[in-house]
Amino acid sequence: MSKTTEGEMSFLEHLEVMRWHLLRSIAAIVILALVAFVFKEIVFDKIILAPKEPPFPTNRWLCQLGEILGMERICINQNPFTLQTVKMAEQFSMHIIVSLVAGIVIAFPYIFWEFWRFIIPALYDKEKNTAQGAVFFTSLLFILGVLFGYYIISPLSVNFLGNYKVSESVISAPTLRSYVQTITSVVLAAGLVFQLPILVYFLSKVGLVTPDFLKKYRRHSLVLIVTLSAIITPPDVFSQVLVALPLMVLYEIGIAISKRIMRQQAAEEVAREEAYKSKKKRPAKDPEAGKAEPDKEPETEKKEPADESSTKEEVSSKKPWKRPASKSDPDEEEETGEEDSDPGEDKTD
Repeated sequence: MSKTTEGEMSFLEHLEVMRWHLLRSIAAIVILALVAFVFKEIVFDKIILAPKEPPFPTNRWLCQLGEILGMERICINQNPFTLQTVKMAEQFSMHIIVSLVAGIVIAFPYIFWEFWRFIIPALYDKEKNTAQGAVFFTSLLFILGVLFGYYIISPLSVNFLGNYKVSESVISAPTLRSYVQTITSVVLAAGLVFQLPILVYFLSKVGLVTPDFLKKYRRHSLVLIVTLSAIITPPDVFSQVLVALPLMVLYEIGIAISKRIMRQQAAEEVAREEAYKSKKKRPAKDPEAGKAEPDKEPETEKKEPADESSTKEEVSSKKPWKRPASKSDPDEEEETGEEDSDPGEDKTD
């Protein structure tokens, strides 16, 4: 891969890099999906179909808790129902779909890591430092969401939707497709909902979400969470709280994260202002210092007026030099002597 400049790539080279990241992610999904396809007994009997059976851990725990608290209504999924298929290829198609979903869930940390490797070269060093641990925390929250959706929401949803009746004359006979769609959608949705703190973190970084905004719509979100938990759980307060409480905690965590981001940005802004003020108070260096002004003569050409003695000496030093008369030329000596004689003698004569 040829780089046009240091640290820069062309658009086609970016597409090439993205293609390889996508291919590696798809390869991971396919490999893990094939593994899940091979172990279909474990995937279906022990995982997918388990929430509707009485021995499921959540069902047993709720029944024990109901006996202690005297609340038999929270004991769920004690009358397992039989699933059916109405199409010839339905079981095979569900086998493929469940295997692919299992491959996506298991490979999610690797998929996000490939995605992070693609975008991290475009970040500044400061942004890279603040986003350290993004892969770990994103994967951790996704796994926690999947576990919450599978062990808490799924058995409650299966119990409520499987036993709900509009009339005694209607027989409920759920199909394998509808059951699988319910389980997979609940699990994946819970995994994505648990990404709320990560989403709030990045939206607060770019200024799209503020703590005041989240606080303003806190009541609306509470009503939405309670309504959702009331729909997918049996008609008792305990089950509703069991589902709604983690979602409300996630929302409050998002508010706390947004507050922290705002405080950090405010501190950075104050530090920048102080640095600017301190720089402004320093005596600025004159860029024209050392340069001769165009309207003034250079100092080397300026001279102070000399006194008269020095002027006379300079003038005398500038007189033309005369060659002294030689002793061999008597005529010149006579002329010189006549010139040096006192002019008063001529007048006397």
